[in-house]
Amino acid sequence: MIRFCFQFISKGPLRDPQLDDANDFNECDQSMDHMGLSTQDKINIYSTVAAVLHLGNINFEDDPESTKGGCKITSSTEQSLTITSEMLGLNVRDLRNALITRILMTRTTSNNNDNIIPVPLKVHEAQNARDALAKAIYIRLFDQIVSFVNKSIPFSSSNSYIGILDIAGFEYFPINSFEQFCINYCNEKLQQFFNERILKEEQILYEREGLGLKKIQFIDNQDCIDLIEAKTTGCFDLLDEESKLPTPRAEHFTSEVHNRNKGHPRLDLPRKSKLRSSREIRDDEGFLIQHFAGAVVYSTAQFIEKNNDALHASLLILVQECRNSFMKGLFPKLPELEQSAGKLNFISVGSKFRSQLTDLMNKLRSTGISFIRCIKPNLKMVPNLFEGGQILSQLQCSGMVSVLALMQQGFPSRTQFAELYSMYKSYLPAELVRLEPRLFCKALFKALNLRDADFKFGLTKVFFRPGKFAEFDQLMKSDPQNLATLISKVKQWLIWTRWKTAQWCALSVIKLKNKILYRRKCLIDIQRHVRMHLVYRRYAPRIRGLVKAKALHEQVASMEKIAAQMKVNKEQIYQQIHQLKQRVDQLINQIANTHMTSTQIDDAYNDLVSSIDREFRRLKQALVEQEMKAEQERLKTIQGELESEKHKKIDEDKRSEQEKEEFRQRSVIAQRQREEEQLKGKLTAEESRRQKERQAQEAAEEAFLEEMNERERRDYDLARRLALETGSEADLPRLLRSRRPAVNQKYDLSKHNYAQLRDLINTSCDIELLDACREEFHRRLKVYHAWKLKNRKEKNPSAVNGKDDDMDQERAPNDILNSADEAMKKGGQAAAASANPKTGGSGKPSEQRYFRIPFVRPNE
Repeated sequence: MIRFCFQFISKGPLRDPQLDDANDFNECDQSMDHMGLSTQDKINIYSTVAAVLHLGNINFEDDPESTKGGCKITSSTEQSLTITSEMLGLNVRDLRNALITRILMTRTTSNNNDNIIPVPLKVHEAQNARDALAKAIYIRLFDQIVSFVNKSIPFSSSNSYIGILDIAGFEYFPINSFEQFCINYCNEKLQQFFNERILKEEQILYEREGLGLKKIQFIDNQDCIDLIEAKTTGCFDLLDEESKLPTPRAEHFTSEVHNRNKGHPRLDLPRKSKLRSSREIRDDEGFLIQHFAGAVVYSTAQFIEKNNDALHASLLILVQECRNSFMKGLFPKLPELEQSAGKLNFISVGSKFRSQLTDLMNKLRSTGISFIRCIKPNLKMVPNLFEGGQILSQLQCSGMVSVLALMQQGFPSRTQFAELYSMYKSYLPAELVRLEPRLFCKALFKALNLRDADFKFGLTKVFFRPGKFAEFDQLMKSDPQNLATLISKVKQWLIWTRWKTAQWCALSVIKLKNKILYRRKCLIDIQRHVRMHLVYRRYAPRIRGLVKAKALHEQVASMEKIAAQMKVNKEQIYQQIHQLKQRVDQLINQIANTHMTSTQIDDAYNDLVSSIDREFRRLKQALVEQEMKAEQERLKTIQGELESEKHKKIDEDKRSEQEKEEFRQRSVIAQRQREEEQLKGKLTAEESRRQKERQAQEAAEEAFLEEMNERERRDYDLARRLALETGSEADLPRLLRSRRPAVNQKYDLSKHNYAQLRDLINTSCDIELLDACREEFHRRLKVYHAWKLKNRKEKNPSAVNGKDDDMDQERAPNDILNSADEAMKKGGQAAAASANPKTGGSGKPSEQRYFRIPFVRPNE
């Protein structure tokens, strides 16, 4: 059987070579015999387990002939299907159809009949139905075995029992799934119960008994439990909601957990884990919960599958109608299931686990419980090896640190005074038996010389340190001689205690006497204060009225000060103030000499105060108006002064600006004059140097020309004599004139016409320009006369020395004269005026302009 049932067995525990399976099976079989199970019962159990194993070997594949996407059982697992159906007492065809299809029942309103509709299942749906059937059979078999065990115990009617609860500890693996989630949730609940029972209730008892011990703080994990089991937002409820969806997804469930519990201190993302492998899980693939023992990252990939314990109603009805009587007993018929044929009976594993855990916690709270913490000494599972760090980690994870701190200062052994008295009264003589239980216990502990740190007396109980009660019991049950010594010590302590009590009583009587005397003195003081209070109640309103009325004189005095500042209507104001002062004095005399009630005093005082306030406000308003007028006049005066000052300042600014401008202009002029003087000095020096050079050059040229002219005259004289002698003509001498350089080369006037030169001479103030103009005129006259003389000699060779000038009236060459006439006709005068706008010509071409300054001809 084991050889053919590998599918489920492969998911079970590992093989251990130290275990003998055959021997263990024989021991299990003998145990069943001891519990009273018959041979048929054992066969039924073994056959049911075998049926579950063979059921797990059935596999499915897509059916190509199905038009609705159904599946079929593989040919290789048909034998497993046959064996399973035989063991369960089912028909092979019925079991096959129930595994690959599910039945839907619809009801029509016309005939109220149910219509059966078979729905093919996909491969994964068929696998889920197979696993659900296997789990249902195995769970019900396990419950049946538990019922067999309970029936074998003959004390079912007893109310007292001893139960042992062994649970798995806190689990934390590299990959944690739904199993670890449920186990750690159970540990959270048990840890909370442990804290309440050991820490919380113990400290409440110490506080109620008045021991005054230091309170031990411990971590309350209620918020972690709420995160898991809370309504609508807890992980279990969110998982059930996701499982009920048409297409449940683990990513959507994880996102809902994070969104519904956003900001929860116990919930976080997987990337916040300290373990590197856990940090690789994406945010929608898991979540991190801070348990009391540490942070655990849960992978939600298989949460939905492992939480689903659904079983088709068609499968349930098929098993209920099988031929196997034992199987029918495991699946009894229930009325509510008959109405859900064809539906999917969704039973959440998480909700079932939560309800069972709730029942367990209720049972634990209703019983007396003792805790045993199992500590693993080492991880190698070998004897005589103690790993301190590993053990300390286990103690911290199990919350034992707070328990050990409480045990260190606590008193675990305790008993009632009456119980301790009844336990040891048989050992004591009659005179000690008559003592009250609390006094008896106190006398007993003092006689035994027990340290005060080893025990504490509460209101109803006496508490012992660990192990001290056993020592006390051993002392009480020792030999008779020691007991007699103990009794004598108790008597001595009683005598000493009574003597101390008598002393305390005497001191108390003395204190009482002193207290009575003190109280007598206090009574006299009280009477004095009462009489004073009565007198005060009688005269207090009049005294307060007098104090307030006298205080009005200060206001009247302030009004007189204001009146002294007034400039108009002084007499009338002083008269009104005098009337108010008389009214104040009248009120003071009336309060002092008549019996007025507090109401009358307040009315008269308020009337007078209102009059004074009204007059005071009127005076202040008049004073303010007077001050405002004075202030306005002062402001006008100040404004006038400011305006005059402003005008003065503006005038001074203008004057200063003018002075600055004049100073700047003088500075500019002075600077320009200095620059002109410097430039003039430089030009004068340069001109003097050039003048010297020109004079030297002119002297050389004059000497050369003089020499040439002298030679030309000698040649002319010689030629004329020869001509006179021979009767021929002689040419005139060609005398060379000294070409004096321009006096001033600064201005080049060779391009100017006669009108422009004339205008410059008449309008210019520049001496150098005037010299240049005169020099240019003389140069042009010399050229003109030289041309005229030459032209006359060419036309009249007989003319000598210019004596026949009147014979030739030609003033200039004909071409020049013609061009001049044309220019005069076209308005040449306008061109001359535009060339020099300063001349101010009238535009008439025939108008003659003359020189305004004496024209000195330069020496030739």
